[in-house]
Amino acid sequence: MNITLVGAGNMGAGFVKQLTAAGHQVRVTARDPAKAQALADTYAGATAVTPAEALGDSQVVIVATGYADAVPALKALGSLEGRIVIDITNPLTADFMGLTLGYDTSAAEEIAKALPGAKVVKAFNTVLAQVLAEGPVFSGGQSVPVFYAGDDERAKQTVHALVESIGFQAVDAGGLNNARYLEPVAGLNIYFAYGAGHGTQIAPTWIHRA
Repeated sequence: MNITLVGAGNMGAGFVKQLTAAGHQVRVTARDPAKAQALADTYAGATAVTPAEALGDSQVVIVATGYADAVPALKALGSLEGRIVIDITNPLTADFMGLTLGYDTSAAEEIAKALPGAKVVKAFNTVLAQVLAEGPVFSGGQSVPVFYAGDDERAKQTVHALVESIGFQAVDAGGLNNARYLEPVAGLNIYFAYGAGHGTQIAPTWIHRA
């Protein structure tokens, strides 16, 4: 799959590592071109590009910036009409211990409103950067789930396939409005990791009674 990645921070680095290992071709663009270049140079299958060059023939665009930077960064790419945009952001407060949006909207829904031609799917927002970088399987063989939510079924199928291609467990979480639930789950996960001192090799999941 051809993928455009916006952002070269910790999540961006984790994506490039996992996606290229799975055979995907990744075009990396970031606010800091040198950082994007250094990341792309680390992995075969990744190429650093300017925002104007970033889309190419990519089927999927992953926005791996902070929420406040997401819409400007995506708009800098040009027209996203018909493209699948994976929103991994969480609308966090400055101390990372709260959310700035909730109840009647979400980061994903606001991004979708700003980019009406794009097919926005919420995904990976409950996965910490350290977990993404280390890979999808914890001790005991349990695979880390990636919850995804969106309103376009074909876009969701593509995201499901992408998630599974890098070894994570794809879990359909319904329509895009359910990002209102996924973003607080991510906030709780961040609290457990940093506020409660459980460390960063954790991930939320749902279990089923046999």
